[in-house]
Amino acid sequence: MSDSVTPTSAVVNEALTVMGGGLVGSLLALYLARHGHTVDVFERREDLRRSGLVEARSINLALSDRGWRALEGVGIADAVRQVAIPMHQRIMHDARGQLTAQPYGQHNQAIYSVSRAGLNRTLLDLVEQEPRVRLHFNQQCRRVDLRTRTLELLHTETGVTQTRTYEHLFGTDGAFSAVRGAMQKTERFNFSQHYLDYGYKELTIEAGPAGEWRLEKHALHIWPRGQYMMIALPNLDGSFNCTLFFPYEGPASFSSLQTPEQVRAFFQEVFADALPLMPNLEQEFFENPTSSLVTIRCYPWSMADEVVLLGDASHAIVPFYGQGMNAGFEDCTILDSLLQEFGPDWGAVFREFQQRRKPNTDAMADLAVYNFEEMRDRVADPRFLLQKKIESKISAQYPDQWLPLYSQVTFSHRPYAEALANGQRQEQIMQRLMPLIQTEADYDRPEVQQQVAAEMASR
Repeated sequence: MSDSVTPTSAVVNEALTVMGGGLVGSLLALYLARHGHTVDVFERREDLRRSGLVEARSINLALSDRGWRALEGVGIADAVRQVAIPMHQRIMHDARGQLTAQPYGQHNQAIYSVSRAGLNRTLLDLVEQEPRVRLHFNQQCRRVDLRTRTLELLHTETGVTQTRTYEHLFGTDGAFSAVRGAMQKTERFNFSQHYLDYGYKELTIEAGPAGEWRLEKHALHIWPRGQYMMIALPNLDGSFNCTLFFPYEGPASFSSLQTPEQVRAFFQEVFADALPLMPNLEQEFFENPTSSLVTIRCYPWSMADEVVLLGDASHAIVPFYGQGMNAGFEDCTILDSLLQEFGPDWGAVFREFQQRRKPNTDAMADLAVYNFEEMRDRVADPRFLLQKKIESKISAQYPDQWLPLYSQVTFSHRPYAEALANGQRQEQIMQRLMPLIQTEADYDRPEVQQQVAAEMASR
């Protein structure tokens, strides 16, 4: 898709309200404006471009094909590529500091490390250039009255409260959405939230003296340790943004590390090759917040033609497949396609949107939790790594019949639910095949090739 976009015109120019000016809300406003609508975006935080605000939870984002397609739709993809670092492989660091690499997808396929705040700034700049969109910062949503279609908004700097009406409200205000909170009080609204017994903390691997990367730049680094792990994604300045995923309680946990000496001793034992690259470890460990990991599911996502939820407000997931932002961005492209199909028939658009997206985001939530278990433990297992190599060989031999699950999720636009179902079928095949294989060379043995051919013929 080209980055050059010709705005589409709607039958009726309507005033729309977007609650939440983060990544999904900003992108959604641009898509809605392309259909000729005027859009008011209300954001609880101050304008991070003008305040120098650094988000407390600054976990780097992994941008992949679904996200790129959404950015291309509003002409921003080329600009983002200038500040995104391709990661062609994951590199596992074992307890002795030995490295094992595993490519992502096929040759030249990559996921991209991007700064959450940097991407949000870029989107806000683009929104500000769109005359149909008005940005309102420091606007905390105190109340949504679904019956009268009114919002009570508190200006967090002045303390002034205002009441505004809306015709069509888009809730993109995150996992703890005020819009969803109002919908939860309505009849027959299903909602669940599930927290992992793990939190995460942001740490830093510093750049070298001349700004060089002290680890392989084009890789996502993982320190898998069974019940916990650390990952690192590259930044443009030569540093790496690290995230420690760690139990809240237990012998090795946030609760057990209470002094700088304990933190240093633990990292010396468990992450020895990373410790020399983290001169501010103790300070960051105690000053940076410990954040939670939650999965949120709800339904319905909409009310008639009045309200709809997108992004984390409707389907927050844990970050272990790198799809949270990508799934939210894909919400925008799906909604855009439905507006092209139905025009400003908001009831039809909202109804079809939730029916189409709900099964897929549920599947993605399951995949994200599964991938946590894989990343913290299985990527250090030689048998698991061998299985991944065999899967790559099958994919190369039968490219029309076999695409690894990770590639289906990350490097295609196949619906998540379909990818999950395909992945489960492929895992069953691998469970039958791997007992015949002890080394990578075994794949070429006649009996193995015969079994692979039989499995492919039965698909």
